[in-house]
Amino acid sequence: MIITNATIILPDTVVNNGTLVCRDGKIDAVIGRAATATVYDVLPQSPLLQDDEIIDAAGYYVAPGFIDIHTHGGGGADYMDNTVEAYLQAAKTHAAHGTTALLATTIAGSQEELFGSLKTYHRAKANPLNRNGSQFLGIHLEGPYFSYEQRGAQDPKYLRNPEPKEYEAILDASDEIVRWSLAPELPGALAMGRHLESMNILPAIAHSNATYEEVLKAFDVGFRHVTHLYSAMSTIVRRNSYRIAGVLEAAYLIDGMTVEIIADGKHLPKSLLQYVYKFKGAENTALCTDSMRAAGYDCTETCIGSLTNGQRVIIDDGVAKMPDKSCFAGSIATADRLVRTMVEIAETPIVDAVRMMTLTPAEIIECDDCKGAISQGMDADLVIFDEHINIQRTIIGGRTVYQRIKA
Repeated sequence: MIITNATIILPDTVVNNGTLVCRDGKIDAVIGRAATATVYDVLPQSPLLQDDEIIDAAGYYVAPGFIDIHTHGGGGADYMDNTVEAYLQAAKTHAAHGTTALLATTIAGSQEELFGSLKTYHRAKANPLNRNGSQFLGIHLEGPYFSYEQRGAQDPKYLRNPEPKEYEAILDASDEIVRWSLAPELPGALAMGRHLESMNILPAIAHSNATYEEVLKAFDVGFRHVTHLYSAMSTIVRRNSYRIAGVLEAAYLIDGMTVEIIADGKHLPKSLLQYVYKFKGAENTALCTDSMRAAGYDCTETCIGSLTNGQRVIIDDGVAKMPDKSCFAGSIATADRLVRTMVEIAETPIVDAVRMMTLTPAEIIECDDCKGAISQGMDADLVIFDEHINIQRTIIGGRTVYQRIKA
């Protein structure tokens, strides 16, 4: 695959009128001159073969494929539905919006549903039709070990403290668990964090009422990421007249703590999007959809979680909410919307907005050796989009899985 006439987005610059060469599902060469006048790889002097695919990018942006490390579903499907069809439908939906790889994310639910979702993940990943959607990079368990006070849209009847017998059985059920979001202040949570760290699984802080001091202890045992910053977490409170910092302040103060934000233009206003970008930087901030089944799907009412045991939610003003509108319930966002929001609303440079949806999440879940950047030897996971981040083509492993039909 040879992509010509492209505006190629690299981690720190843009190559104008560039050419990208891919062979056997990998990036082979980047040709062109960046704004810094750096010359990249020279096109191998080999003749075109009959089966070579030439794509004219027409001056559009060519970026690494988007990586969503927190998504519950889309296209009318949720990963807690526990069907292969639901997994494939959600993956296909997100691929049409530029996501080439994702972590399938669960929600607090019954043990039966959780173990069923783990089994279904393996079946879906092995299904040949999985080639038509975003690649599954692993599983993200969200809950059920959360603070009741910071539960958000998590069903309170499933919330509890972590017990080794329970979480070890869950870990034994799958070798594809990449991250686990929980509240570190709960009894037994620090021990669980140490255990996850020893297994090279990322413990992340989520739905937490922890103090700054409790987050420091959590960071020391491996909690180095904060799930959906600003959503369902503690901030400054007063106790006996004294102010006490919370998870939010810890996220900014602790060097080495990464965060993710739902940049749908609803969860965080322009001012907070800019605040996160200014003080955490693109290298420490990932964009995530936290999408539920209504992402990329036209509806006004649905449920979060499984179809059988999920909670009813409404779609109002471009976001999912609990019926009483007391809080958001995930999002209906897709990855292209996140990048568009950062560029057009938060006024973030395109290079940094793309980094937050590609290289930074890849670094957080430690797959940046093969994904997240356009460089020789990396996976040929690519997305082509126009100046308004409208997806024109999604490519996974050098193969087009989505192409916009032009009118």
